[in-house]
Amino acid sequence: MILKVDDLTKSFGGLMAAAHISFSIQQGERSAIIGPNGAGKTTLFNLLTGQLRPDEGQVYFQGEEITGLPPHQICRKGISRSFQRVNIFPMLSVFENVQVAVLAAQRRTRKLFSAARRMAREETQMILESIDLGGEEEVISGTLSHGNQKRLELGIALAGNPRLLLLDEPTQGMSPEETTKAMALIDRVTRERGITLVFIEHDIGAVFAIADMIRVLHMGSIIAEGKPEEIRENDEVQRIYLGERK
Repeated sequence: MILKVDDLTKSFGGLMAAAHISFSIQQGERSAIIGPNGAGKTTLFNLLTGQLRPDEGQVYFQGEEITGLPPHQICRKGISRSFQRVNIFPMLSVFENVQVAVLAAQRRTRKLFSAARRMAREETQMILESIDLGGEEEVISGTLSHGNQKRLELGIALAGNPRLLLLDEPTQGMSPEETTKAMALIDRVTRERGITLVFIEHDIGAVFAIADMIRVLHMGSIIAEGKPEEIRENDEVQRIYLGERK
């Protein structure tokens, strides 16, 4: 077991965003978090990664409690994440974005303005090749297509050599073809690096393409969890998604 969540609870005023959530994730698992808009999916990620402190409950990573630790400490323990909106340095080159992330993970950012061009070049290049951005090193990141910006964000998340990777809607804004390619890339890279993957996704096709466990959130609570075929046949899950489409 790499991650254990026990009775995690968070409210904002009268709104219960996370209601006594408990689950565990095994090493190497590919876990999808799905649910209607406003179900509490991003709030859950924020609780796991220290952006929010829970009102109740605990989070354990590799057997160690990390509840309420600041995000930088959680990241250094081996958890990386992406966000719904692309989170890159748009004025830096593709290479520099990943290089800065690698240097930050190595705690070498104090030397960033001395010999930065020579630092962590091999590690940076390996990450760019793995996310299919080799050859785009000098491109200014803000000029990349949306799909390639998402790839770059994945590279930034990989820079810390995480054991657990949390991706918040990694295919948001992509065409069906881009979505298929992006999910195949995420699946390949995480398998090659032995990374456990948890991702939030609205595209059900993308979820069923790579997830081996699915957890369904609704109004801050997990209402179903299981293998894809179990979730596909779950009447309550079908009712919620059909209701969202009306």
